[in-house]
Amino acid sequence: MKAKHFLYGALMAIAAAITVTACKKSDSAQAPAGSQQNLTLYLTDGPGFFDSVLVDIKSVKVLVDTSRNTRMHDDDDWDDVGDREGRNPRAKDSSLVWQNLNISAGIYDILHLRNGLDTVLASTNIPKGAIRLLKIEIGTHNSLVKNHITYPLLLPSNFPGYVLIKLRGDEPEEFMSGKVRLWLDFDVNRSVYQGYNNEFYLRPHFRFFVTRTTASLSGRVTPMEAQPVLTLFNGKDTAYALPNREGYFKMRGLKDGSYSLFVNASNGYKDTTLTNISIAAPNNTSVGTIALHK
Repeated sequence: MKAKHFLYGALMAIAAAITVTACKKSDSAQAPAGSQQNLTLYLTDGPGFFDSVLVDIKSVKVLVDTSRNTRMHDDDDWDDVGDREGRNPRAKDSSLVWQNLNISAGIYDILHLRNGLDTVLASTNIPKGAIRLLKIEIGTHNSLVKNHITYPLLLPSNFPGYVLIKLRGDEPEEFMSGKVRLWLDFDVNRSVYQGYNNEFYLRPHFRFFVTRTTASLSGRVTPMEAQPVLTLFNGKDTAYALPNREGYFKMRGLKDGSYSLFVNASNGYKDTTLTNISIAAPNNTSVGTIALHK
């Protein structure tokens, strides 16, 4: 698991800010009317081995099931529903309402959002009901920076131009009356791959979580001269972190369980592994300061 020096250097060169000016963090929104609810979507990231990953997000839409019995649609073909999006709607779909979320379309530097950082992607009033689909439209102006060189980030020929995130409707967290929120974690390691022609391709992969039902792990690693890369794992799940310049790291959206934390060090420092780390929602588990030695 020994990390290459150039990979670590690439990770530490993450851009200083998101390039979309309207992504300042804010939870403010007009109070929803009685027939509405307010949805706030946060965008965050799991680190990848690049300087920057710039993703062109054109729009985000939600499909809300406004029926009294939202379970009646559980067996629907949601891929088909997401693809049709209002074209030739069937009668039974009259309770399924699409709505655009209020986002600023543009280029998002995904790798800026790590170690517990996130940004508000949208905060919009939508119809009351169960949110069943999130549809994220991806544009073609995508790129990545690796070893200070910019490469086009191509979309595969069979990519439909959007990502569908399927929900049952009970996942968003109600943090105030009439207001719900959800975090979208862009998994860089699963989303970016290199083809046989040495070109880079993007097939975005998101996972969602809420802070109420998931846990987090944080700590600090010293010295940063060791260029540590962290892997948290057990038999079912794996998460990664790259500490910031002060050595701080945080992993979020974790499931309950017992984990091991592997610290992959460089520059002559010894790797180390912490075991039997108990993690339980909604708490943050701190491992304190991990001191690496040669």
